[in-house]
Amino acid sequence: MTRDPMTAGPSDILDLDALLSGEELALRQRVRDFTAQRIKPDIARWYEDGVFPVELAPELGELGVLGMHLEGYGCPGRTAVEYGLAAMELEAGDSGIRTLVSVQGSLAMTAIHTWGSEEQKQEWLPRMAAGEVIGCFALTEPTAGSDPSSMATYATRDGSGDNGGWILNGAKRWIGLASVAGVMVVWAMTEDGVRGFLVPAGTPGVTATPIGQKLSMRASIQCDLTFDGVRLGPEALLPGASGLRGPFTCLNEARYGIAWGAMGAARDSYEAALAYSQDRLQFGRPLAGYQLTQEKLVNMLVEIQKGTLLALHLGRLKDAGTIRPEQISLGKLNNVREAIRIAREARTILGGNGITLDYPPLRHAANLESVRTYEGTDEVHTLILGQHITGLPAFR
Repeated sequence: MTRDPMTAGPSDILDLDALLSGEELALRQRVRDFTAQRIKPDIARWYEDGVFPVELAPELGELGVLGMHLEGYGCPGRTAVEYGLAAMELEAGDSGIRTLVSVQGSLAMTAIHTWGSEEQKQEWLPRMAAGEVIGCFALTEPTAGSDPSSMATYATRDGSGDNGGWILNGAKRWIGLASVAGVMVVWAMTEDGVRGFLVPAGTPGVTATPIGQKLSMRASIQCDLTFDGVRLGPEALLPGASGLRGPFTCLNEARYGIAWGAMGAARDSYEAALAYSQDRLQFGRPLAGYQLTQEKLVNMLVEIQKGTLLALHLGRLKDAGTIRPEQISLGKLNNVREAIRIAREARTILGGNGITLDYPPLRHAANLESVRTYEGTDEVHTLILGQHITGLPAFR
């Protein structure tokens, strides 16, 4: 008889739920229910058709997961652990949906909340928290991915003094949600170093072109962006952001959420493989009754439990205000790497059926290849950790 993994315990042998408060468990359940009702029934179709369900944005705002960790301006003001739990449940549905929440909250809204003026915060954050306005975060360029210090997008002063505006020229690539964004957070080089700018949708000279023919993140949007003589007023500048500390602060927020989210994709893959192995008969008995299958399932569960415990530890550190960037890098590096292995192994238990969209593991595996690349590749996080433990930078 097939057991329900959500109630019988095969997904939480260590009883990690005992480490969560009643409020944390209740929030997780709300997001889990939303994922079951609004994402999982349609995700195969969205993925196959390459459709991003933009209509989910206000629903996610109502759910309270946009800018979830931010205080004030209509933001939910929840804890880091609560945000992590939400990210895990949403990515159990699909990485593309969790990416919407990450780009909106961890990147665009965090940039405005941390570095913006009071006027900028009042103008954008309440509507973004409600999902009425979508934001994007334009950092990566066609020739500057892992090395943002070499960005070529440039903003020059248009006029003199504090009342002068800016002229923006350049290009960005792989910018999530850019074609549906109401406001773009754009990072550009200036004579004073890297600065951030808010560029509203419809600004003349801005072109956002969705990238097609993707084999990953098909239920999401990533774009090429070009800026051709874009004129911005002085109010476009994020006054508090100067240098790469501005975008890196936001990236660390996103990396933290990924450490949780990847475990959601891994868990969903594992649970699909477990259920299938208990129902699928081969040679007169369930696949789950064979030693090789059990070894695969056990190896998956061990890494999911370890990765979830790691994410929870990072969340407690973050809530205590003691988390360090290298700790976030360790979580992102390990959990995404292991999640890909788990999704691929889960697919093998499904046999030929595993290559169809009737089952989630291969979709998760394909998506996780993007997750593995964005917000710092394996190589970048390895070098961050390598510098921390040796004291020697090896990026160049």
